[in-house]
Amino acid sequence: MNKELIINSSDEGVEIALLEDKKLVELHYERGQNQFSVGDVYLGKIKKVMPGLNAVFVDVGYEKDAFLHYTDLSPYFRSLLKFTKQSVEGNISWGDDFGKFKNEAEIVKTGKISEVLNGKPEIIVQILKEPISSKGPRISCEISLPGRFVVVTPFNDDIGISKKIHSPDERKRLQRIVDSVKPKNFGVIVRTAAEGKNTAELHGDILNLVEMWKSIQRNLKGAKAPQMILGEQDKTTSILRDLLSESFQKVVVNDKKLMTETKEYVARIAPEKEEIVTYHNGGQAIFDHYGITKQVKAAFGKTVNLSSGAYLIIEHTEALHVIDVNSGTRSGDVGQEQNALSTNLEATLEIARQMRLRDLGGIIIIDFIDMRLPESKKQVYDAMEEQMMTDRARHTILSISKFGLMQITRQRLRPELSISTAEVCPTCNGTGKIGPSILLTDDIEKDLKYIVNQGHKELVLHVHPILEGYLTKGGFFKPSLIKTWGKQNKVKITVVADNNSPLTQYNFYDGKTEDLIRL
Repeated sequence: MNKELIINSSDEGVEIALLEDKKLVELHYERGQNQFSVGDVYLGKIKKVMPGLNAVFVDVGYEKDAFLHYTDLSPYFRSLLKFTKQSVEGNISWGDDFGKFKNEAEIVKTGKISEVLNGKPEIIVQILKEPISSKGPRISCEISLPGRFVVVTPFNDDIGISKKIHSPDERKRLQRIVDSVKPKNFGVIVRTAAEGKNTAELHGDILNLVEMWKSIQRNLKGAKAPQMILGEQDKTTSILRDLLSESFQKVVVNDKKLMTETKEYVARIAPEKEEIVTYHNGGQAIFDHYGITKQVKAAFGKTVNLSSGAYLIIEHTEALHVIDVNSGTRSGDVGQEQNALSTNLEATLEIARQMRLRDLGGIIIIDFIDMRLPESKKQVYDAMEEQMMTDRARHTILSISKFGLMQITRQRLRPELSISTAEVCPTCNGTGKIGPSILLTDDIEKDLKYIVNQGHKELVLHVHPILEGYLTKGGFFKPSLIKTWGKQNKVKITVVADNNSPLTQYNFYDGKTEDLIRL
């Protein structure tokens, strides 16, 4: 499987698209300073203890207090309280050697929140789930610092190996390596990506994360709750950290500064893959060039079409998501059962993709086309499990019920990604009225003359593809409109087709600075 990461940087923020075999499977947005992202570490202040819920509400600076349940306190909660208090006060008796920190007694798993909390202390917490709808963030006191090959957890000396590493010999080898290089008072969870890695690579990853814990300790000194103590890496680097593998073929960025930062990060974590990071400087928008814009338009919305003529209906309610599989125009001479099975198998591939792409979470109900045979239902269940193996979110799939329904629960970490594919009428902008289209080229020519008088000598004109075709149509005996205008005004004009541009809209850019020229 070939993986490509396409990164579009603009004034509004950064859009990141993950392609697998040229097909869009994940889409991430990073708008300015993303606060309260999964993995961020905050110094929070306990505001309200709720014995009935066995939970507390913690002020981390969001408009709604964050929710902390007893089960997310961590067995080392008392040690974390002590660490927080002494670090804020600057009373760090253990210095830079966290192995000298004296842990407190662990709390029991089945205890009560009121038994372990006295007063309303300040405590460091980590974001488990981003704010969703009217709810504040969900937080945890089980601090974990993820690296490329391992995850480090302070206040314990446990070593865990990913269950996806099946070889007993490899599990033992990794256990021995980590046990020999792990600093005292740090637990280590070995990730699947560590399979086959040597001692130096694992040791380097652990040391980087230990240094991250030391920076948390330094940032706590004199801090006032609520305050961010450590921000998770930006989306680009966190995706590369989690996914970068031999199957990655390309990372393309349209911003030179971001490209340099990305290249430096890849060089640090995987020097052999540094050359896959490239800069996109073509005239066409990066998402248009790689077909992402078109895929977004086709993949979001209530109806999603499949190549066979079948289609999905995806709807969201307050409690769950519902996906209905329909045969549509698909037809076959193989019989009803086989036709239903084929359609359902095709649907599993798109449903798994849609869940990743939209980041659907919570309960998902899929209404497959009815099948009578148990072996057909088993085939569809197995196919769904196989398609979701690449999904990083934790999930559980139940077998198809006698009513033909499959239930899936999928980890919800952030709000569902919802993109409206309906467009405002490109000619009237929703007003129901437009100016005389016959005068459109006159308006462009008038604005062109004004811009040339302002001193611009090289221009790029972004227009709808239909308008681009009209402006550039011409030959030797009858030059195109754009060539005629360029000759008359002694200016170089390049026309770029923009799929996102309404039919009657046009924008001029300076050819040298690439800045939008505002009229």
